[in-house]
Amino acid sequence: MKWSAVPEVATSRVMSQALATLYVFGGSASLLAVLGAETPWVDRALLSGLAVSALLAGGVVLRWGSRWPRPAFHIAVLQATAVVVAGVVLAPDAPTALAVGALTSFLAIASCFFFSLPLAVGHTALALAGLTAGLAVRGDVALPLALSLDAMVLGLSVVTRGLVLRASSANRDPLTGLTNRRGFDQALHELMRVVSRTDEPMSAALLDLDHFKAINDTQGHDAGDRVLRSVAKAWRRALPPTAVLARHGGDEFALLLPGLPGPAALTLVQQLRARHPDVGMSCGVAEHQPGESAAQLMRRADLALYTAKSSGRGRCELGAGPDTSDLVADLTAALDAGDVTVHFQPIRDLRTDQVVGVEALARWTHPERGLVSPAEFVAVAERHGLMPRLGEHVLRSACGQMSALHAGTGRRLRLGVNVSGRELSDPAYAQRVRTVLAETGWPATETVLEVTESLVDAECSTAVATLHELRGLGLGIAIDDFGTGYSSLSRLDTLPVAILKLDSSFIATITTSPRRATMLRSIVGMAHVLGLDVVAEGVETAEQDAQLRAIGCRFGQGWLYGRPAPLADVAAQLDRADDAHALHA
Repeated sequence: MKWSAVPEVATSRVMSQALATLYVFGGSASLLAVLGAETPWVDRALLSGLAVSALLAGGVVLRWGSRWPRPAFHIAVLQATAVVVAGVVLAPDAPTALAVGALTSFLAIASCFFFSLPLAVGHTALALAGLTAGLAVRGDVALPLALSLDAMVLGLSVVTRGLVLRASSANRDPLTGLTNRRGFDQALHELMRVVSRTDEPMSAALLDLDHFKAINDTQGHDAGDRVLRSVAKAWRRALPPTAVLARHGGDEFALLLPGLPGPAALTLVQQLRARHPDVGMSCGVAEHQPGESAAQLMRRADLALYTAKSSGRGRCELGAGPDTSDLVADLTAALDAGDVTVHFQPIRDLRTDQVVGVEALARWTHPERGLVSPAEFVAVAERHGLMPRLGEHVLRSACGQMSALHAGTGRRLRLGVNVSGRELSDPAYAQRVRTVLAETGWPATETVLEVTESLVDAECSTAVATLHELRGLGLGIAIDDFGTGYSSLSRLDTLPVAILKLDSSFIATITTSPRRATMLRSIVGMAHVLGLDVVAEGVETAEQDAQLRAIGCRFGQGWLYGRPAPLADVAAQLDRADDAHALHA
């Protein structure tokens, strides 16, 4: 750390505690000096008043100082300097004046602890000048004695500065200058003690740079280091003074936001992402709950981060409450009882305006909490080993319902089902799919397994082998959320992919961003050359639909064409569309 930098340990919280301590001990020392003076009490009254005011100031700083911006501490130190100089001048005798003047060492320690070196030198020089002038005004303290006191204070300042910087470096990441994991853990446990006593809100967040490995691999580690430093600098400037921002390791950052509840913290981290739009970021936020430990809080933030990344990355998610263990048990019971249902969202052929397929989506209504977000319960299933059960349940239910629809109406739609990386990494997964198809009578050729790009990034040989085996059975393979990652484009020739599903965040701006529309046209053209179908996800407006048709995108999915619903509702909607088409024909 540079000597001109602010010590990393000098957070508003720690500064307020240190300053309050100095005020209290300074006031106490002044009162003891007053009691030891051999002069009438009337001559000690003013100094006694200054000592009491210092004690009161200590209480004020301890209670509210952690909320002060950094400049406020300059004012507090200057006020303390004025009090000490006034005490030196008003002291009833020379020994008391020297005792009060020795409190200048407290000011020097605080300045070296709180501020950058130039400002620390300025505060110390001002305090020593005031001390020397105050003793000179009195006339009863020899100049050499005053200078010896100055020398003692200077010595303490030098030693304090060195020790503070050494302590800072132990808790500091050398690349970014942020707090490291050790310093973050210390700050977290200290803040936990504070919020448990004050009941003030606090949130924690984990921030992860999307596809950072690709930057290191394609541009070199120096480029990756520059990105880390740039992001750290931009984020640090945007945070309140009470925040604790740390580099947790690699491309992951951790953030503590005392005084902010979960929704406010979520808004803040979304603003951080906007500070560096050229670098993708996923984030998980969790608000501290009464009685929760530090480890539990960070686990929930980590789970929220996982949810954000598994939902397509580039997202910020607010984690659920600390009842995750209850949610696991309830989800297990719901799977046992068959209470996890499947809804279907139509996929339309934009050339014929006919619905040609559906995507199966899991839905769960909790008996007490109501509808649980799929991102939340799917993440819980992933983390707690329930994903194989959930995935097989959705596949079996979807295939069974589609077979029943075909048997009853003759209507056959192509079925898309999401599959997780954990499922594909299981060597027995392909056999489970084969069994489900055989038992439900649904054909493999009408089934599409949708794989997220995060799986493609994983480079899991077992998963890739499973994809090839499933493709050999006749199933279609789609890359879901295409357009949000790096690796899938380079691996389209090695994976058995038949369909690209363009991410909804990509589609959202095609009518407002000419560059995005041009990129989309290039992707569609490339897919056609490679013999791949393209499905645009998240189509919500007629303008987007028109743009997709003009570009030549073959298939669309989104609220414009139909929201996820039970299969009976989807079938009824299709029947009405068929009737209307027949009427117009």
